[in-house]
Amino acid sequence: MNIKIGNAPCSWGVEFANDPRNPEWERVLDECKEAGYSGIELGPIGFMPEDPKVLGDALEVRGLTLIGGVVFRPFHEPQQWNEIKDASHRTCKSLVSHGAKHLVLIDSISPRRAPTAGRPDEAERMDDTEWKGFSDRIRTIAKMGTEEYGLTVSVHPHAAGFVDFKEETERLLADIDPKILKLCLDTGHSHYAGFDPVAFMRVYRDRLSYVHFKDIDPKVKSKAVANRTGFYDACGQGIFCNLGKGMTNFNAVRDLLLSTEYEGWCTVEQDCDPLGPTSPVDDARANREFLASLDFK
Repeated sequence: MNIKIGNAPCSWGVEFANDPRNPEWERVLDECKEAGYSGIELGPIGFMPEDPKVLGDALEVRGLTLIGGVVFRPFHEPQQWNEIKDASHRTCKSLVSHGAKHLVLIDSISPRRAPTAGRPDEAERMDDTEWKGFSDRIRTIAKMGTEEYGLTVSVHPHAAGFVDFKEETERLLADIDPKILKLCLDTGHSHYAGFDPVAFMRVYRDRLSYVHFKDIDPKVKSKAVANRTGFYDACGQGIFCNLGKGMTNFNAVRDLLLSTEYEGWCTVEQDCDPLGPTSPVDDARANREFLASLDFK
């Protein structure tokens, strides 16, 4: 099996670089290695050092590979365009300096969509004019990451953004040239949005360049959807549980990846409250052991 398993800072609750609750970046690297992973994502730009030597030395001494990075920004907000471009360039530069491959684009949470996460029939949709500007911004960053920096760029459907549900994910993939925009599918967010990740990956296997492993507790999801719970509050309530404890059929995920000769990284992401009741390193270790039991070595 030519699949390698990594983890990401969001499994330690790191969603925003300036969150005072974040653990130290060195602790995240230490515990990622301790839990049995050989690779890690960059996290939000500014969380880990942007000085290539500082971060490079820290990765090397721990035997960790930098896998990729995420631009988690409000692509739906045209007035934030300059900040989106700046974060994207900085992320690309950091990734290239460490030989990382994957740039993942995520439309961040919108107040217009947060109350209807998990409710595709009720969610507000963009009109054609707004959608064109939105997809053009994603296309511009995808083209930049691919052509200027030589990265593999993918879009990641995410709860409470405007690329969340099955239909809008398909619309964006149809809008943008597959040469510059691939698919990063997150198994947990797919279930949150109400579609089957295995079936979706099967249909879009030719666009799939990267996979995020996440599981979702059906009871917590049901309550969150019913109560219109905000995304981060749902994370604090444990909506994303340890792998193998929720809705995702990881045997089916494994079988699909193997049968279609997927190669490269799959990255565990267990979004959580950084001050939550569970220990991130314990969860990371349990998730690694679960994947090893499925022959993800």
